[in-house]
Amino acid sequence: MALRGGGRWARLASALHGGAAPRRGGSSGRRDGGGVGDTPQHRELRAALRKLIDKEINPFVDKWEEEGQFPAHKVFKTLGQAGFLGVDKPTEYGGMGLDFSYNIAVAEELGNIRCGGIPMAIGVQAGMTTPALTRFGSDELKKQFLVPTIAGDLVACLGISEAGAGSDVANIKTTAVKKGDEYVINGGKMWTTSGCQADWMCLLANTSEGPPHRNKSLICLPMNLPGIHVTKKIDKLGMRSSDTAQIFFEDVRVPSKNLIGEEGKGFTYQMLQFQEERLWGVATVLTQLETVIQETIDYTRQRKVFDQSVLHNQAVHFHLAELATEVELLRSLLYRTVALYVEGNDVTKFASMAKLKAGRLAREVTDSCLQFWGGMGFTSEVLVSRFYRNRFQPGEENALGRPYCGFSALKGGLQERWGQIFSRVCCDRRGNGFTLKEGRFRLDIRKNFFIMRVVKHWNRLLREVVSAPSLETFKIRLDGALSNLI
Repeated sequence: MALRGGGRWARLASALHGGAAPRRGGSSGRRDGGGVGDTPQHRELRAALRKLIDKEINPFVDKWEEEGQFPAHKVFKTLGQAGFLGVDKPTEYGGMGLDFSYNIAVAEELGNIRCGGIPMAIGVQAGMTTPALTRFGSDELKKQFLVPTIAGDLVACLGISEAGAGSDVANIKTTAVKKGDEYVINGGKMWTTSGCQADWMCLLANTSEGPPHRNKSLICLPMNLPGIHVTKKIDKLGMRSSDTAQIFFEDVRVPSKNLIGEEGKGFTYQMLQFQEERLWGVATVLTQLETVIQETIDYTRQRKVFDQSVLHNQAVHFHLAELATEVELLRSLLYRTVALYVEGNDVTKFASMAKLKAGRLAREVTDSCLQFWGGMGFTSEVLVSRFYRNRFQPGEENALGRPYCGFSALKGGLQERWGQIFSRVCCDRRGNGFTLKEGRFRLDIRKNFFIMRVVKHWNRLLREVVSAPSLETFKIRLDGALSNLI
């Protein structure tokens, strides 16, 4: 299928498909990450996007930042016609059909937009609302929602976070109760990027009363249905040009055919795409940090203090050099991770490390560079102050540190703690299940039978749980194991 926008884009897609970069799951990629995203084909894609950014986006960024919103339909239509909203999506639905390394090339180039809100919103449109729909959605849903989203005809938003459930996705409270051939939705979503302009939402909601990792489903929700209330556009410190909404649902009825994949698999579907989202965020911030450092170098070179340029001071020179080195090291980690991912490897640890480092570096670079701008850094007239406000959201570092810092200890501690608990377990019958508690053994036939059944199956279940390659898979397997035991 030819790309939207004419023969020039069709030729570009053909050239890109002829490149050496492997598709996800291929075996020809380099495991060290060398050269990822830097082939002639990647550079051609970058150059085309850079021209579009310089012509259609950057000249208007300052105005959109002041207004607190950019025209998403107009910008996304421009990007969609050029093919940039479906780089790794199937060609039969309007995408380019390329591997994930090209997504990263696009994300890096989007970092040249002179704000953080628009690249973030593009990331939601291209890489957060549609992966589950692409992988698990029905053909009818893909034609109704995926095709126009890739084309830029529809603006999409993601309904995951809630007022009491940000990083803790399993704790969401929004419900979608099935009645006949419809779901009736009640609840609310918070921090919804593009929520004020969106035409549809990829909604995560509880569709049953089961375990929290197996009772959630993803639903394609048109935003023009009765009962949907966009109650507030949140006034944010940073990311000013991207509208962020608080949304409530009151008896919203949506056809059950709008379910993505299987009911109860929504949490799993969402976890599967987190690695791509993290890598996209890292790639975008890399270019922004490079720009901040370079503009700071240029400013300190011409700014005079005590009859010499600020850059002439070794302390300034050395610190900027160290920051530039940190950014380049982060790029190496990103490229290595992307190379492994394209080959089909699980990259939960490396992706979490990369985004953790990107978040810390975003704060360090913008704070350090801001100091070198003196009084000008306190104004909104320079880019460094804008990116200083756009630094990663509070609390994100702690959430990102858990997947790789605590994962191994969690698995090892589970095995040890299991032995301690079952050496002192007392099993009490409670309704249809068992409640485990510390205490002395009370021996009778029924409880002995239960403990023997637990011990018999535990070794097999334990091996499955602790062999999980990622934190998300670990949680799912642990929840399944505990459900099996009781």
